[in-house]
Amino acid sequence: MLKSEGFAADDYAAVRAAFEANDEVGASVCVTVEGETVVDLWGGFADEQRTRPWDRDTIVNVYSVTKTMTALTALLLADRGELDFDAPVAKYWPEFAAAGKENVRVSHLMSHSAGLSGWREPIEPADLYDWEKATALLAAQEPFWEPGSASGYHAATQGYLVGEVVRRITGRTLGTVFREEIAEPLGADFHIGLPVSEDGRVADLIPPPEGSPFDSDVTELQANAARNPDLTVEITRTREWRGAEIPAANGTGNARSIAEIHALLANGGVTKGKRLLSEAGCRRALEVQVEGTDLVLPMRIRWGLGFAVNGGFLPNANTIYWGGYGGALALIDMDAHISVAYAMNRMAGTTTGDERGLGLIMATYAG
Repeated sequence: MLKSEGFAADDYAAVRAAFEANDEVGASVCVTVEGETVVDLWGGFADEQRTRPWDRDTIVNVYSVTKTMTALTALLLADRGELDFDAPVAKYWPEFAAAGKENVRVSHLMSHSAGLSGWREPIEPADLYDWEKATALLAAQEPFWEPGSASGYHAATQGYLVGEVVRRITGRTLGTVFREEIAEPLGADFHIGLPVSEDGRVADLIPPPEGSPFDSDVTELQANAARNPDLTVEITRTREWRGAEIPAANGTGNARSIAEIHALLANGGVTKGKRLLSEAGCRRALEVQVEGTDLVLPMRIRWGLGFAVNGGFLPNANTIYWGGYGGALALIDMDAHISVAYAMNRMAGTTTGDERGLGLIMATYAG
């Protein structure tokens, strides 16, 4: 059993029990209710050899949970009137109109329905560190399918697409806007582009034994999204990966930072005594843009603006969520004013969370 540190309010003892029963090397879980942190637990080890303890301030790459921070940054700009989700992307990024994309809307980028689930041109891992190249290739290429007609998970590309729109509007990178406008005001330890000074706190991700979820029987579209470029988990341990801004995949934080940031959305734009968004601005995340079986992920998804929207399997209708490759998870329930986050280093072979995070969510609702 995992020995946990931290605290869980009496009503949420079931979350501690579920956390300690999980098969982990190192992990963290955090729950906020009505803006108050009621669970903040961590434990285990930051490396596979179990030589470094997972401490209160250990952080880890959470893969696609990063997308929730990218979405929140876009929601913030939209709430201020700087970004219109219904506008063509080319309004902000004129070069994007190439190859028949003049009518692709920002909402298509947010809902993985822009038809740009990967790069058509073969790229290398190092190209992900070259913002200009990654975005220019996407601006020039033709969509894989008719934008808006279906979703196809933009596993790596979404961060560059939304991030470039943010950069065109603000003159700052998405990681900078997120840091200056969200993370720093909230005192939250989440980074899109990790300073070298923080490397010593990062836990090593441990690859899943079953390998990639796209190993066999995949479509050409799925193979492109998963393997262009072909990345290994070990790349997350490099300074190049950690220091770059890959706003769909390389965010580094822990459950506390994820849950306490998303308490904003759970509580109508206010947390820690600070209002960063209006309630209406938060609820825009619930606006379903496309629904159906995703063309890249083998599952049915209701995509709102940047988040998956509850399709009926969670207790409250106005709930949004997303997970990361290996198991990390973020959930925001706007009806119960709850945010839940889970981050770990022992990865499962899943792109969108696994039973460990789900068990913690169910234990939260039991509380």
